[in-house]
Amino acid sequence: MERVLRQVRALHRLEPANADHLAALRVALSVAVPSLLLLAAGRADLIIYAVFGALTGMYGRSEPHQLRLLHQSQAALVLLGGVAVGVLLSVNHLHSWWLVAVEAVLAGAGSVYSDRVGLRPNGPFFGILALGACASVPMAVPWHVALLIAAGSAAFSIAVGFSGWLRRRSWHPGAMRSIPALPGRRDVLIHAARYVLAVGAAGAAGVLSGSGHPHWAMAAAAVPLAGADLPSSVRRGIHRIVGTFVGLVVTAVVLLPGPWTLTGAFPGQQTVLLALLVILFQFTTELFMTRHYGLAMVSFTPVILLMTQLAAPADPGVLILERAIETLVGALTGIAVVVAVRKSGSRSPAALLGLAPLFRPARRSRH
Repeated sequence: MERVLRQVRALHRLEPANADHLAALRVALSVAVPSLLLLAAGRADLIIYAVFGALTGMYGRSEPHQLRLLHQSQAALVLLGGVAVGVLLSVNHLHSWWLVAVEAVLAGAGSVYSDRVGLRPNGPFFGILALGACASVPMAVPWHVALLIAAGSAAFSIAVGFSGWLRRRSWHPGAMRSIPALPGRRDVLIHAARYVLAVGAAGAAGVLSGSGHPHWAMAAAAVPLAGADLPSSVRRGIHRIVGTFVGLVVTAVVLLPGPWTLTGAFPGQQTVLLALLVILFQFTTELFMTRHYGLAMVSFTPVILLMTQLAAPADPGVLILERAIETLVGALTGIAVVVAVRKSGSRSPAALLGLAPLFRPARRSRH
């Protein structure tokens, strides 16, 4: 019983701070500069590509500058790959089942890559989120322009992350990132298969429901899979649901028509307001990302919806409702897959309660 209570208490535990404001400022700056440039150019609809490139700054937050440079370069491949595939699907008007199939396959491939290079935040979540979001909005510019915006934003984000090196110059030739012992090949493949199954099943449910945003269900399904064990996976799923629902209340206060909302209070300034709020909410997202995933989702939910609204305006009430439904379906699907398809050594009572490692020891990677 004590073990169960320990897991319940972990749901609302706030992890100790670790210079989170510095990481949050770096990410906010990485988002702000390209977003404000696009806003000044009258192309706020393209901010979505800049934001996904700028999320490169979320990686390597606690590493030395030299290793952060490597880590963020590895992460940029995932994010820019997601944007590129999403843009390709959008240009060719490939939606619905095409989107589900492509995103599920790339989720599995991204899982293998993430395990191999040791991405933190781990897993392909942000890559498949970028893929689905970019595929769901119509192309308002030539495809290469969207890719250049994302790539330029990622490059700027990497430059921001490396800028502290100018103050503390040190370079160690041949220095490599410290990556935990890789799981065995079987566990890597099982983990990738779980991503394919969870993302594919959630996407199929989204398409069959008639939702205009099945990619939200697919992204939510990937969230529990990043947990180190079953309890942490379930916690991440619960945090995703609760945090998203609270975030939707915040979004409603911003987007819904009426004198009591921000857009109602500032008529004619909606575009500027939404762009500035994307930057603000991305700062608060990163502020809590490693301390409490649920609190981070309260801010990240408006980020996704506001930049989606900038790229392809829609009925905000429908947008909020679909986000709620797809998140619930996706997160529950991800939890179900974690329970049904387990890794080696995860069937013992101790492992199920998060008291034993899920991966068998393996030799350390040379990479």
